[in-house]
Amino acid sequence: MKIHRRTQPGASPGQVISDPSHPQPTIQVMACCQSGKILEVEVPTMDSAHALVGQHDLVWINVEGLGDATTIERAGTLFGLHRLALEDTVNVHQRAKVEAYGETLFIVLRLVSCPERCATEQLSIFIGPTWILTFQEGTAGDPFERIRGRLREGGRICQLGSGYLAYALMDAAVDAYYPVLEVYAERLDELEDIVVEPRNLQVMDRLHEVKADLLILRRAIWPLRDAMAMLAREDTPRFSFEVRPYLRDCYDHVVQVVELIETYRELTADLRDLHMSSISNRINETMRVLTIISTIFIPLTFIAGIYGMNFDFAGGAMPLNMPELHWYWGYPTCLAGMAITVICLVVYFYRQGWIGNGRHWGEPPPDGGDKAIV
Repeated sequence: MKIHRRTQPGASPGQVISDPSHPQPTIQVMACCQSGKILEVEVPTMDSAHALVGQHDLVWINVEGLGDATTIERAGTLFGLHRLALEDTVNVHQRAKVEAYGETLFIVLRLVSCPERCATEQLSIFIGPTWILTFQEGTAGDPFERIRGRLREGGRICQLGSGYLAYALMDAAVDAYYPVLEVYAERLDELEDIVVEPRNLQVMDRLHEVKADLLILRRAIWPLRDAMAMLAREDTPRFSFEVRPYLRDCYDHVVQVVELIETYRELTADLRDLHMSSISNRINETMRVLTIISTIFIPLTFIAGIYGMNFDFAGGAMPLNMPELHWYWGYPTCLAGMAITVICLVVYFYRQGWIGNGRHWGEPPPDGGDKAIV
């Protein structure tokens, strides 16, 4: 994951410098009352959103897009947000964490999506007494449409306040990991069927892609486990006693996601090892065949080389030439000797278990030598 900070080393903390490549912010407000009245509107400025806070029992302000630092700084001024939290909001490489700044609770987690490759974006949540302020990068999609539907229907979210709404948002973000993991489970099933085919050159590339995406998911969800454990155990003022059991349930979901990711990472490593083993076995089979062929032809080449020298010395009482050169049956005798050599070698290889099924696996050779190699 590439990390780029726009503040210079040694600069004063709390600087809010937005990324110009991010989209311009859009501000959506949903407000509800215990009487059942629901307001859903998109406002042009943060001042318009802040004006609705005192008029409703619960207000959710969602800012999608971090391309304007002025809007973020204005939100910090109106809602009394800490400068360090605003800096973490615009620097979107933060790991999941929970920080308390006075009466405001600041939570960071990562949203995930999987169009083709895995992608994550940062979600920053500020929890106040009667309001929630969220900031999204606007690149990985929005998993909160069902939360908006529950707000439109009214019910427990408006009754239990900002703490329960914050839990609902975090739970929706965590549950969004499950469909992504299902995608990678299907990809691993496909790779498992073709991983034993050494000639498939795309298997290793796809395994590397899955491994890299699972590493991104692990980096996104692993710190959230500690953050959710802290929220579930400690006495946090923004989460009432009624909301705490739901936080523990959300923590269980995080643990399940972490375990699934670890399982898939191990399966990916096993499939990669299996693919490499199948390639090695394929090479060993090829080398064994070539070795057998070479072993058969080495004595034949030796015999042909000896009888191919054709030395003939006609003078002298004791000629030093090869006497077989003038045999009438010399040529067929040489071919017969070659054939007998081939037959003897094939029988020997068969008895050793190197070709065919001369012996069963693990049965020692007659002379007590090494085990069969096939």
